[in-house]
Amino acid sequence: MSTPAVDPLAEVVALLRPAAPFSKLVVASAPWAVRRSETGRPFYFVVLEGSCHLTIDGPGRSDTLTLQQGDFALIPAARSFATSSLCREPPREGEAVATPIAPMPGGARVGDPAGAVDVRMLVGNCVFESPDAALLVPLLPQWLHVRGERRLATLVELVGDESRSDRPARQIVMARLLEVLLIEALRSSARTLAAPGLVRGLADPQLALALRRMHEHPGEPWTMARLAQEAAMSRSAFFGRFHRAVGIAPMEYLLAWRMALARQMLRHGALAMALIAEQVGYSSVSTFGVAFTRHVGMPPGRYAKEQAAGSAA
Repeated sequence: MSTPAVDPLAEVVALLRPAAPFSKLVVASAPWAVRRSETGRPFYFVVLEGSCHLTIDGPGRSDTLTLQQGDFALIPAARSFATSSLCREPPREGEAVATPIAPMPGGARVGDPAGAVDVRMLVGNCVFESPDAALLVPLLPQWLHVRGERRLATLVELVGDESRSDRPARQIVMARLLEVLLIEALRSSARTLAAPGLVRGLADPQLALALRRMHEHPGEPWTMARLAQEAAMSRSAFFGRFHRAVGIAPMEYLLAWRMALARQMLRHGALAMALIAEQVGYSSVSTFGVAFTRHVGMPPGRYAKEQAAGSAA
């Protein structure tokens, strides 16, 4: 019997432990625009009806996506973004936006309250409950936009139906549906538009081979040459393609994944330090300790004690 192939994205999502505890309904009438700044929280958008622009500001550039009915968009670490109607230019970063916003039950009314509605969408911030979120989020793309996925479209319909209902336990059902929607969007890489990150890397068949090997055998003594060989590419071609697709260098990605696994094992407290070091690719406890301290900011022994103390409190 063959061993099931490892799914790197599923492993990262499982460690992140995503949840969607908050959402609000936004109803807008053109022309309208809303801009906001965040502190790195994950933000998502579910378009129930109509279309709009979503502009995501990043280092040195901004990306504008056009969202349509049934689309899902996620910004894993939102800093600055804007939404706007299709009939106007998306507002630039720092531009003052004067669109009226009025609260309504369960959300907000944007634009002329007497105008025709051109979009209805659920907007909310999700959470990654993993204590390793800061290590894992950089492996995700800066933004992710899903369209044309049948399963996701069905979930969007269910979310929309629930948002309009007044059934018992409505908020609990909405939260669970949004969590499933979030996970489904993260793993829907086949027809997903995304900034550089793990999603785009897995969409490249050759890079996906190397990524899967790193996840299947994180303790292997991987080198750039070995990973390039797994991808059937030269070292220079592999490095350049990986960096463009994933956004970080191959060995940097491997280190981030190893450290996330190490932190998980240290929290559980069931394995000796030497075995943890071996399972994440280090020949000795001392070399593991140096790498862990440099990456996490404290020695692994201290990290394990603090986690045990936190669990006992």
